[in-house]
Amino acid sequence: MNITKVTAVYFSPTGHTQTVVSCIAQQIAQSLGVPMETVDFTLPQAREVSYQFSDTELIVFGTPVYAGRIPNKLLPFVQTGFTGNGALAVPVAAYGNRSFDNGLIEACVELERHGFHTVAAAAVPTEHVFSAKLATGRPDAEDLEQLKLFAKRVAEKVQTAAEIPAAVEVPGDKALDAYYRPMGIDGKPTVFLKAKPVTDAALCKKCGICAEVCPMGSIPADAPDTTAGICIKCHACLKKCPVHARSFQDEAFKSHTAMLEANFQRRTEIALFL
Repeated sequence: MNITKVTAVYFSPTGHTQTVVSCIAQQIAQSLGVPMETVDFTLPQAREVSYQFSDTELIVFGTPVYAGRIPNKLLPFVQTGFTGNGALAVPVAAYGNRSFDNGLIEACVELERHGFHTVAAAAVPTEHVFSAKLATGRPDAEDLEQLKLFAKRVAEKVQTAAEIPAAVEVPGDKALDAYYRPMGIDGKPTVFLKAKPVTDAALCKKCGICAEVCPMGSIPADAPDTTAGICIKCHACLKKCPVHARSFQDEAFKSHTAMLEANFQRRTEIALFL
């Protein structure tokens, strides 16, 4: 097959998904000897336009997994913002060490529905934004080398294919009728949908970085010590605050984080599908 360009496409509030997707896309482009471009649709302004591709392109498409699926506040744009026109696609799910659940199969389903042909897929453990105790430092050097080898195999598959391959098969429930239900440290379901980060007024310098990086546009530039709109718990504002002025104090949220730390510190392996 004749591929003329590879594009890394991702939603990545804290940079982990970007690292994974870019690693795969760069190696595929290098192996095919074609240029690589990037579509970063993390910030609201990037979701004010739609993106068209062609049948001579390959995209590596990644999002983090929230509650076992593509983040629900992002899903409408995933469903309307991308048209494949026959482009090949490699869906990627970045997850925080518990499970990728239906996050990968949902990406496959949506891409296939909108004119892409999935040829490979990957589910990659990345450091959990809720706690650095979960998948600490991942993707690490070992992960990145594994992803490069995978990307080389994807390039070889594309180069040697005489016709469009069958859609890649990945585990999960195509019905997509539910999200993962968070549990607390007591083993009971817990709800923190309305939880938002709080700001330590003694630390906050009102520099506005948090407002700039919020993927929902929910932090006012003129009042960066507040969260006025929807919070998807992505932790971009926490991770990128230079003085660490923001934190989550919601008890249900903290109980869920404690449960994750108690049960999911084992090393999970990358899942690759080709």
